[in-house]
Amino acid sequence: MKSESERVNSSFTPSPSSFSLWPHRLALLLACATFPLLFIGGLVTSLGAGLAVPDWPTTFGYNMFFYPWSKMIGGIFYEHSHRLIASLVGLITIALAWTFWTKEKREWLRWLGVAALGLVVVQGVLGGLRVVLLQQTLAIIHACTAQAFFALAVSLALFSSTEWRAPVREKRIADGGRLRRLATITTAMIYLQIAFGAVLRHTGERIDAHLVFAALVALHVVLLVIRTVRLHADHAKLLRPAYLLTALLALQLILGSASYFSKFSVVLRWPYEIIVLTTTTHLIVGALMLVSSLVFTMRAYRFSASVSDSLNAKVLTEQFSV
Repeated sequence: MKSESERVNSSFTPSPSSFSLWPHRLALLLACATFPLLFIGGLVTSLGAGLAVPDWPTTFGYNMFFYPWSKMIGGIFYEHSHRLIASLVGLITIALAWTFWTKEKREWLRWLGVAALGLVVVQGVLGGLRVVLLQQTLAIIHACTAQAFFALAVSLALFSSTEWRAPVREKRIADGGRLRRLATITTAMIYLQIAFGAVLRHTGERIDAHLVFAALVALHVVLLVIRTVRLHADHAKLLRPAYLLTALLALQLILGSASYFSKFSVVLRWPYEIIVLTTTTHLIVGALMLVSSLVFTMRAYRFSASVSDSLNAKVLTEQFSV
């Protein structure tokens, strides 16, 4: 026979017809569109093409969307392509915010969609001002904000998924507090490492801080994975992002070492194309590490929250009642 908690969970598990799938679909689309935008933005920096187009919001006096394809050559191709894809991401974010506001029943998630719209507007303005004002500081902030926006897009995709709508079926985590703290610190350190990486890419300075935080990130990822494997091997939704984080860390250390030696080695001479590809891939793997750690952290909070079945039932009744 089913226990009381199982009966409560099964009674309030939402059916696909009880909510709109469009918020989740658009959130996935936004995350998928933002990832290549990060890569192209990284290429623009690696190639030194950030100022290939000297005006904004126009492109050499043209309306950005009507600039001739025949003129998109050299650095102009990368910078203008970056602008066009950024505009597409902006349009998707507008659609997402509207869909969340009209289709999503959870008020906090509706406002999170509005926050994504506000952040993408800020990001666009930062990118434009960086061109107009010629400020490296704005380029660094622009790079860090791009990573934060990608993390927010992935968060929206997770929060709007069926997994997050249904009551928690997995068993509660006994050491939830420790796991949450370790995961939160790991995620924060990955973001700080990304920020120091942006400083290094745009100014050539603070490689010391970048290397120190690389070591700290590696240490915390290893500790997080060991704790997950030893104590929570039966939680597949924690184990999968932990293993992914391990693989990404190994790849990132290889790419980081290659990027360092390609730039600073006086013995080895690397082809320019390899240097650009290595440094840009290093950037986007860092973004994948950030969102993997963030997903792990949010699930650690979800699985260790002390919410009673009766409260779950009350909340779900309010969310899915017609």
